[in-house]
Amino acid sequence: MFGRNKFKKLKREDVVNAIIEQTKQQEELENGILAKSAEAESLMERGRKEKNRDIKLLCAKKISTLQEEIKRDTKRAAFLLYNVKLLEKLKAAIDDNRFIENTTKLPLNKLLSDQKALAAFLESSVQNRTAAEEALVGADELFGAYEQAVESDNSPIYSANKSDDELLAMFEMQEQLDSEIEANSDTCAVERRLGELQSE
Repeated sequence: MFGRNKFKKLKREDVVNAIIEQTKQQEELENGILAKSAEAESLMERGRKEKNRDIKLLCAKKISTLQEEIKRDTKRAAFLLYNVKLLEKLKAAIDDNRFIENTTKLPLNKLLSDQKALAAFLESSVQNRTAAEEALVGADELFGAYEQAVESDNSPIYSANKSDDELLAMFEMQEQLDSEIEANSDTCAVERRLGELQSE
């Protein structure tokens, strides 16, 4: 049934030519409407100013005829405008169809039509990514454990034992004593200098 579709044999060029032709007709009608409208306005102005009744009647009849033609031509122009609008949609559909046909013929796009194989590939990709992420996380955890072990002071090599603590305490006491002696020495030196100044 789809093979007998008349639109399948439709050429884009035929649609484009129809659009051009009908657009031309529509524009001609519009120009005619404008010209007739201007003529009717001119006759209306003349009829107002005219003294002779017969000429007034003639102007009125011409205006009526022009108004009928304008009404008819307006409907025709609207019909053509609507028709051109539909033909533009048809042309767009032909262009879309041609675009899709050309795109789906590409080798990589043909692969996408194999949904079963695509699903298997995507599932495999997810599994590979998950495995790779787990490996990275595991390695990161190992690095973390390594860094923590390196920075740790819990090893007996680096930690202070009882003997070390006693020596550290003794060093601190010696530092404090030296500091006090130095302070006393400075004080004595100042006092001595003051004494010298006073004796002078």
